[in-house]
Amino acid sequence: MKRRNILKAAAAGLAAAPLAISSTNAQAASTVRLRMQTYWGTESDEIHDQFLDDVKVASNKSLRIKRFRGSELVPNADMFQAVSKGTIDMCQGYAGYWPGQLDIASIEAGLPGAWTNYDEAQYIMESKGLIDLIREGYAEQGVHYLGPIMGGPFDLLTTKPVKSLEDLKNMKIRATPSVAKILEKFDIPTVYLPGGELYLALSTGTIDGVIYAGTNEYKAMKLYESAKYYTFLNMVNPGYTDQMLINKAKWDSMSDEHRRIIEMAYAKHARKMHTWMVSGSIDAGTSGLFEFATLPAEDSARLRKAARVLWEEEAAKSPRNAKAIEIIAAAAKATGRG
Repeated sequence: MKRRNILKAAAAGLAAAPLAISSTNAQAASTVRLRMQTYWGTESDEIHDQFLDDVKVASNKSLRIKRFRGSELVPNADMFQAVSKGTIDMCQGYAGYWPGQLDIASIEAGLPGAWTNYDEAQYIMESKGLIDLIREGYAEQGVHYLGPIMGGPFDLLTTKPVKSLEDLKNMKIRATPSVAKILEKFDIPTVYLPGGELYLALSTGTIDGVIYAGTNEYKAMKLYESAKYYTFLNMVNPGYTDQMLINKAKWDSMSDEHRRIIEMAYAKHARKMHTWMVSGSIDAGTSGLFEFATLPAEDSARLRKAARVLWEEEAAKSPRNAKAIEIIAAAAKATGRG
């Protein structure tokens, strides 16, 4: 069976599987209503609707979550603080939006070179304890970190072909702060823009390219209408890490049963969303909408080397970050990348 079909089958299985939990305690509880924002738009409605339905069914309707799309309640970059303050109860966000607000945010979001595949990323998070350090950081700011949601590819889309890093010196590239630090070491101009502004920015020539996600997201956002040149960077895979957060006071006030329902629904959602992003990128890659190229191996190596400097900068921010980088560096050494 082709890899694409395997991924589709996995996604279908997750969609069909019921959440394996039921509770008479949850049935008897008063209805708890939560407001949740994601940075995603309509493209992820089906997956997020399934998450909400899992919570509702498993709790016998005593726990209800209402989801809002990107920036409908607060700007996407403000979701962490909004959850911390209780302005919204939950979010599915991306820590690359708030590196100045949480010491470990850039590490959590997925540092370039940190891991090379999904299993390695999960191993570093779960088995080596990175998730505990992340959860500790969020807890200090009144937020409970449910866990990571591993993304898909994270590569470059431009309005003109790219054959080397040298070509990018004449382009303005949208990048998150951590990636921007690396590109700027090669004199590549960068700017940060939220996802909702990328289509207009590309179509008007405000920017020449983006490093945002993979072909799945680029197709859904119709960015190919202005930028069809997709370049594999080979910096990190999965290329970014979402997460699910909930206000800690709200979390602590909930029953054990409701907390368990949310944890199980999140775990199913995280697996399904990763599969959706990867399989969607495979499908979008065969759509004929993009022209593909790969950054020369020596240029990818230069990016990864530059990222190590970023690792050192992150480690210097706090003792917690230093521990996190030790975990990542040890895993890289164990897999022959150290």
